[in-house]
Amino acid sequence: MGTYFENITVPSDHIQNVFGQYDKNINNIGKAYHVAFVLRNDTLKVMGEESAVKRACSVVNQIIKLSENGTDITDQNVNYAISMAKKGTEEVVSELDNDKNMICHTVNGKPVKAKTLGQKKYIDAIDNNMIVFGIGPAGTGKTYLAMAKAITAFKNNEVNRIILTRPAIEAGEKLGFLPGDLQSKVDPYLRPLYDALYEIMGAEAFLKNMEKGLIEVAPLAYMRGRTLDNAYIVLDEAQNTTPAQMKMFLTRIGFGSKAIITGDLSQKDLPKDAQSGLEVAVKVLNKIEDISIVNFTSEDVVRHPLVQKIVNAYEAYESRQSKPKKQHYTSKEKQNNK
Repeated sequence: MGTYFENITVPSDHIQNVFGQYDKNINNIGKAYHVAFVLRNDTLKVMGEESAVKRACSVVNQIIKLSENGTDITDQNVNYAISMAKKGTEEVVSELDNDKNMICHTVNGKPVKAKTLGQKKYIDAIDNNMIVFGIGPAGTGKTYLAMAKAITAFKNNEVNRIILTRPAIEAGEKLGFLPGDLQSKVDPYLRPLYDALYEIMGAEAFLKNMEKGLIEVAPLAYMRGRTLDNAYIVLDEAQNTTPAQMKMFLTRIGFGSKAIITGDLSQKDLPKDAQSGLEVAVKVLNKIEDISIVNFTSEDVVRHPLVQKIVNAYEAYESRQSKPKKQHYTSKEKQNNK
């Protein structure tokens, strides 16, 4: 029996984008399905085992649609299309990439939109609820998308100010040993929030609004005793809150406000026996109307593909560690246990 093949037409002005630098994109698809590709003019011949060829063709067609939508094809697009194809839902890849899912543009004109189903669910939850918890591994865009939604709401005059906060907890280092005053000591903990603000809003606009008090970036401890009306509030790294801090934060939220709480329960920096406020909040609030809890998975990782592999490796390791270990007794111990 001969090798099965199918032909796909790739528009000539999209070949470079679809194939990627040094044919990286097409080679990744070939490696995933053990198929071979031959390009003649604008006809791509896909050869291999029949079912594999059909799946590979389906993925390539989604990548072509993405390219036609104006997307620069990356490893993330290709890997996500391959991942969705395993579930038979690869068509969602090109559906995600449309103007309806656009949140805003960065200062450099780069569009900010959902790249995975998990991200789409998260954005929809933010649109439809007053409080949203985004929980999942690093690299899933939890904080970045929350910032994009906050800045968009602020620019559209839906809220009067943006408040961004994090618990200033030591991640293996002691704050007291760092030089400078309190602000300079906690700034490193808030740096990821500043970075997102600079990229989406621009440094000049951010500093101007910060001087006016319309944008506030502060440690969680500064929230105590306040009522936050008409504000967009983002609590980042919420896995490092205590239950008391989380309760304090959630009860600050006033009229016309929206709160987004993000965290990764696998990266707690709390003392070993301390309970996470995020963990408790998810159990306590999961049935309250107008509060949504969105869980991301490694499939939603939009950083370098290696990050997804790291997340999966750690999840597998932690799963093995959490299983009860079998007891091994010596013959003498067995006698004593009888």
